[in-house]
Amino acid sequence: MFNPYSVFIATKSISIQDEIFILTNQRAAFWEKEKALVLSDLHIGKTAHFRKNGIALANHIMKSDLQRLSALIEFFHPEKFVVVGDLLHAGDNSDVDEFCTWKSRYPDMQFYLIEGNHDRISKALEEKLCFNYKSESLEIAGITFIHDFDKTRSGFQITGHIHPGIVLNSSVRNIRLPCFALSSNQLLLPAFSEFTGLDTKNLPEKSTFFVFTDAEIYEV
Repeated sequence: MFNPYSVFIATKSISIQDEIFILTNQRAAFWEKEKALVLSDLHIGKTAHFRKNGIALANHIMKSDLQRLSALIEFFHPEKFVVVGDLLHAGDNSDVDEFCTWKSRYPDMQFYLIEGNHDRISKALEEKLCFNYKSESLEIAGITFIHDFDKTRSGFQITGHIHPGIVLNSSVRNIRLPCFALSSNQLLLPAFSEFTGLDTKNLPEKSTFFVFTDAEIYEV
């Protein structure tokens, strides 16, 4: 049986619009006042999609993502679960069934989806996933959640989509690590799924980066 406490959670608190957000090395953030676990780009169904198309991938990637989610829920006890786009990768498949089974363990947690470019969700699939809220954007306390940054909007935005990462140079080799990127008007979230690439080039200008490993999170 999975022990959620076997996942080590390192944290870093930041202030956004006078609100406390806790960034973690497990690719998610927690909004204290709203008791909301916030993350992006789960890409559920990606491994099943590859298998369906003849590329053999083990299911442990999906299981590992759900285990980390369980650990974060046990750690923070959120009332809301906010996915800032790309919950899914390629519609309905066996990985989605596994996610729904996992989610049924948390019936009191409200489920919010901010739709991303991969979230092509039929009416039947929407009923299966049991959202409390689904829309292209969500605003809470003057903070807008939207999958990709919208230059036409004013105010602060929490976004995903980019799968941000940075390169740390050392005398031995260059290391690519995922990160959060914080600027004056945006918090860019890392991709929650570990089965994603890293974009180290298209990052918000004048940002502070919070880089993480399995053991720590730190500002660079």
